[in-house]
Amino acid sequence: MRVLITGARGQLGHDLTSLLIGDEIHATDFAELDISDRRAVASMVRELQPEWIINVAAFNDVDGAESAEAQAFAINAVGPGNLADCAADVGAGMVHVSSDFVFDGTKGSPYTEDDRPNPLSVYGRSKYEGDQRVLNSKASACVLRTAWLYGIHGKNFVKAILDRAKQGRPLEVVEDQVGSPTSAPDLADAINRVIRTPARGLFHVTNAGACSRFEFAKAIVRGAVEVRPITTAESGRLARRPANAALTSVRWAAAGLPPLRPWQAALKDFLDSNAL
Repeated sequence: MRVLITGARGQLGHDLTSLLIGDEIHATDFAELDISDRRAVASMVRELQPEWIINVAAFNDVDGAESAEAQAFAINAVGPGNLADCAADVGAGMVHVSSDFVFDGTKGSPYTEDDRPNPLSVYGRSKYEGDQRVLNSKASACVLRTAWLYGIHGKNFVKAILDRAKQGRPLEVVEDQVGSPTSAPDLADAINRVIRTPARGLFHVTNAGACSRFEFAKAIVRGAVEVRPITTAESGRLARRPANAALTSVRWAAAGLPPLRPWQAALKDFLDSNAL
């Protein structure tokens, strides 16, 4: 298939591009395509005539978005809307990757696709608007919400914890934030599967299960250093975070797609396979 990938230099983009090596891939990043520029998007889509557009581009600086609202909305909301509209114009399918931060974390149990979002931050609001623009477009689209993504490329929580652990000192990690850690290679595989099916609409796609950031960090360091729990308030972060934004799906398996493996198994495989 002919596939246009936006945000291809990020951690998920790298894994996705490598996985789709048997297809005709056109991998772009911001330098090649500013997705907030409607004319640039339309021109590239008309020229390439892709069968699928996969958008993994995002403004992911949660704290930075608080003081860069216009930029966050341009990339996370306007951009996906542009891609969806242009996908519809050429009859292409679209996959857009979204976030657990569209929820406020007060439900007390994992969120399904049927739960109503209530984002707490600029980042969360921008991602939710992007979801809406894609789902309300005329494109044949899938919106995949994921969480706590990590991989060998780019910046992520797993790599940050491993780097800090190398210093040999105890780590302080928040224990009052719960989510669904997700392997970028596993999510890339899920995207590869969904574009070869008739499945469309909104899906939550994460590795199975949930944990706190504190529990996640302990699993990452595997006893190499002490991990001490702190509160979100003590962490001094600027943007509000959902307390428990764990995700689960009531639609993925119903669409005939295999569930992702437990987060513990994915993390073990990642740590065993990569010398970081």
